[in-house]
Amino acid sequence: MDLLTLTVLSFGVAMDAFAASVCKGLALKKPSLKQMTVIGLWMGSFQAAMPIIGYLLGFGFQNIIAAVDHWIAMVLLTVIGVNMIRESLKKESESLNDSLGFKEMFAMATATSIDALALGITFAFLQVNILTAATLFGVITFLVVCVGVWIGSAMGEKHRAKAEFVGGLVLIAMGIKILAEHLLG
Repeated sequence: MDLLTLTVLSFGVAMDAFAASVCKGLALKKPSLKQMTVIGLWMGSFQAAMPIIGYLLGFGFQNIIAAVDHWIAMVLLTVIGVNMIRESLKKESESLNDSLGFKEMFAMATATSIDALALGITFAFLQVNILTAATLFGVITFLVVCVGVWIGSAMGEKHRAKAEFVGGLVLIAMGIKILAEHLLG
């Protein structure tokens, strides 16, 4: 997987974290730079760690399912993408919580990085450089989350659903691209 594809994929996976950070920014109303950094570090760290964990899990199964790895990658990305789109279409909004405590941030960072764990499993099958992928996931998520907190405080809830929807489309497109490259290449 080339650097451009990993970068686009990083933005796609960061959309869950972006949506959550918009809500956090809305709850905080006027977040400080320190608050934005704390939220960004939580989310970025988890987005970087989860693909490594998934990669280590998937690496053990690589030889067993190498013949169908491209299908697995496409299915996982599509399922994650469809779920993100489905979540973006829900009418109810999540309750706003301005806490930056361990319990709240751990739960938020974990919930928004489960898709990165699944991608890490996929990366093991596709023999992606996991350190490059994890670094991109972490850095891009950090930046996107900081922007999301700021946007949330400035504009509110109306853009959360759009970000999640676009992120879902990006993941589905990446899954189709992986499958097409394998079948046509």
